[in-house]
Formats: sequence, structure tokens, C-alpha cells
Amino acid sequence: MRTSLATVLDPTRRSNDAKEFDTALRRKIVGQDQAVEKVAEIYQMFLAGLNPPGRPVGNLLFLGPTGSGKTRVVEAMAESMFGDARACIKIDCAEFQHSHEIAKLIGSPPGYLGHRETHPLLTQEALNQWHTEKLKLSILLFDEIEKASDALWQLLLGILDKATLTLGDNRRVDLSQCIIIMTSNLGAGEMTSLVDGGLGFARKPNQVDASLDEKIDRTAIEAARRKFSPEFMNRIDKVVVFKTLRPAHLQEILEIELGMVQQRILMASGASQFVFNCTSKVKSFLLGEGTDPKYGARHLKRAIERHLVFPLANLVATGQVKLGDFVRVDLTADGRLTFVKEAEGGAPGAFRCSGSSASAGGPHGSGHSRPSRVRRDLAAGP
Repeated sequence: MRTSLATVLDPTRRSNDAKEFDTALRRKIVGQDQAVEKVAEIYQMFLAGLNPPGRPVGNLLFLGPTGSGKTRVVEAMAESMFGDARACIKIDCAEFQHSHEIAKLIGSPPGYLGHRETHPLLTQEALNQWHTEKLKLSILLFDEIEKASDALWQLLLGILDKATLTLGDNRRVDLSQCIIIMTSNLGAGEMTSLVDGGLGFARKPNQVDASLDEKIDRTAIEAARRKFSPEFMNRIDKVVVFKTLRPAHLQEILEIELGMVQQRILMASGASQFVFNCTSKVKSFLLGEGTDPKYGARHLKRAIERHLVFPLANLVATGQVKLGDFVRVDLTADGRLTFVKEAEGGAPGAFRCSGSSASAGGPHGSGHSRPSRVRRDLAAGP
């Protein structure tokens, strides 16, 4: 007699590739779990071969104020999939505010002056440029979609629904292996008015609750519905409203950005790669200088460039730091950053860098090997 044993399946499990993709995104993206989960979900569906036939792999609309990380999520997707943020095709919709400018996207039709000289941006070759044997997937970003003319929105109706585009010379472009993401700042002013203070549109930590997030979601989606036609909204698979960025998120973003500065130093040309360490006072200073409710995380990046990257660039350009040096960045009592060379000619292991930390403790740790106890105050100014 044969007996069959029923097996309870777990539909929430993810493949190893999808897990790695999710983990890679979370290392780069802070405070936007809903966006990360949605793109990881679409990625797993594509890997399983169950993406809808005759349609793009996914149509997403990212809403939120400036500096909340909408474009950064798309760049992080490209980095995680292909190792390069430029692997996504970015269409700046501010360049298509007039209907005749659509020719830049699809090319001019026959009979128009300069027809053969107009090379469309959206070609099959451009979409397939980053395809590999293992992963044949493209990422197409329409940035700030609300700035485009109605002609582009009408063009998108066919792309979002049928995954096809006819160029000016009658060539067909297949977008069925493409994730299409649109970003917009629609409703940002209304979302900001819902809360008072904090990064992006965040209040103090104890004032942010689920009901506020629901109001922000509703406000953003209503703004999109007022702007776009029902036919357009009906072709979007998911509208993702980017959440409030809280002080803890800002601290994580600071660590990520400092790690990216260290990577820029280690990958720079010439023999001037060095390792730096920021004290806790410096990090607090950068957080204070880089927090602005109107501009989000971008303001923090500008503060890092202004107070840290420019002085470090001066040190490199004037030959004050050389290959293998260790530089400690500190803050004086009067609020000035100081740059002190505490070691010269570090060991080769000092240049292994992972995430926001270099080897042996890294630029933000304390385990860097110091072959000599040499302390020199560096003049970072011009």
C-alpha cells in the first residue's frame, strides 16, 4: 500500500540569488524597506520565469520628496545586478517638456529634416547592453516623470501595457525583459506640511507613527491620481511611497557615504591611496551640518563633500599624504576639522576595503596597523 505525505510549502522563501540581491540592496539603502522588498520580489519573479508575458517585468512608481532616495534605489539595483550604477538607462523627463522632444527618445519619422541623423535613446541595443548569459534583464528609469509632456505619458501607455515601442524608423523595441521605474516629487509639499521638522518629511522619532505614514502614503497617491490619467495609473503595478528618514537612518547614511569616500580614495589614480578615520565628534559635526528638512539626504552628501572631501583632495594635490598613510580627522573646540597623519607607508593590507570599513578596522574603525608612530598636522586648506 502506498501512502502520500503532504508537504507544507513556504511561499515566503527566496532563492539564494534573490537573497543576495536583497542583502546587497539593504547595505546601500537606508529606511526604505518597502521599496527594497518590492524590487526584490519582482527580481525573484523574473528569476522564476513567472513574469507576465507580453508586459514589462515590473512597472513601479516611486513617490516622495527630494533627497529621500528614489533614484538611489534604482542605482543600487544596477550596482547589485551588474556591478555598475550606470547599468540602468536613465531618461531625464525634464528634457521632454515639449511634445516635439519625443524625437530624441524614439527618433524622427521619415520625411522630417535630419531623420537619418537623429539617433533614438531607447533602442534594443541600449536595452541589451548590460545583458549577460546569466541575467538578461534591463532597468529603465524615467526620472521626475511629472515634468514630461503629455506626449511622453501617452507613449508610456503602450510601453507599460504591451512592452513594445516603435521607433521613428519603424524598428520595434521589446521591453518584456525590462523593469520600468518612474520617480516623481508629486505631493512633496503636501507631505511636508503633514509633519514638522526632521529629515525629508520626518518629525522627531517619538512623533512618527503608523498613522502618519498612512496619511503620507494617501497624500502622495492622491497627488499622483490628480496628475495622471486613470489609464496611466492602471498600468502601474505598484506605487511605492518613500518613508520618513529618521535620525537613526541619517547616521547609517553617514557611515555608507564615508565608506564611499574611502573607496574613492583607494580607487584613485596615482600613488596617493591612504586610509582615513573620522572621530565621533567629526561624525556628529557632519550630521549637524548635513541635516536640512527641505533637502533630505542630499544635503548630508553636500556637507561631506564640503567639509571632508575637498580638504582631503587638497592634501592629495599638495603631496601631504602618500601611499599607505593613515590620517585621523578630528574636531577642535572651536568647530574646525583637523587632519593628522598618524602613520606613514601603511602595510598593503590597509587597502582592503569592504562596505564602509577598510581592513584591520577600516577608516571608521580602530584596528588599522600603524608601522610608525609619526604624527603630523596637515594643512588641508589651499
